[in-house]
Parts: sequence; C-alpha cells; structure tokens
Amino acid sequence: MTRIAAGIIAALLTVAAQADAPKFKIERGEACVAPTGEMRRDHMNLLLHQRDRTLRQGFRETRFSLKNCVDCHASRATGSVLGKEGFCSSCHEYAAVSIDCFECHSPQRQARTAARP
Repeated sequence: MTRIAAGIIAALLTVAAQADAPKFKIERGEACVAPTGEMRRDHMNLLLHQRDRTLRQGFRETRFSLKNCVDCHASRATGSVLGKEGFCSSCHEYAAVSIDCFECHSPQRQARTAARP
C-alpha cells in the first residue's frame, strides 16, 4: 500500500509541476543566438555583458542586445514579451525573479519602417 500511495503522490506532483511550468512559444527566428540550455542558464549574464560593453566601451553589437531578443520573442498578438504568457514574464514568474530590464527599455517589438529613398 505504501508504494502505491507514494506512486500516486509522485504522479500528482509531476502533473502539478508540469501545469505550473512556463508556457510560451517562440514567435520568430529559426534559432537563438546560443543553444537553449545556455540561454536558460546564462541569458542574464549575456545581457549584462552586452550592457557593459555598450555603456562602458561603446560597442553596439546586436547578438545579445535586448532589442534583438524582444524582436524575436515578442508575441505576435501583443507585440510584447510581457503579460500572462509573454516570453519573459512566463519564465520569470515561474522562477520568482523580477524583470527590471523594462524599467528603461521597451518590452514591445518596434515596428519596422521602410527605408526612405
């Protein structure tokens, strides 16, 4: 009986964990700038490194730029990475981590304008 109860509890915990897992879809792009595991683990360090290179050294590379991330990961419906199922919000809420990027930066995908002749 104890094994059966333990099995039922384990199954229920697995289902509960999956229900709470972040839900989002990648809206654009074929592949990220780094492998998924690396981005999940190190995205904040990459963004901070990019910020430091831009602000302190004047380099404006786009590979790890926040704008580049938002352009690929913003929802097609809302144009934002925030919101209930937003790319950033869903994981940050799941991990109980606040997002402070957008206190200064826009969470919205910027409308692309046609080049002027």
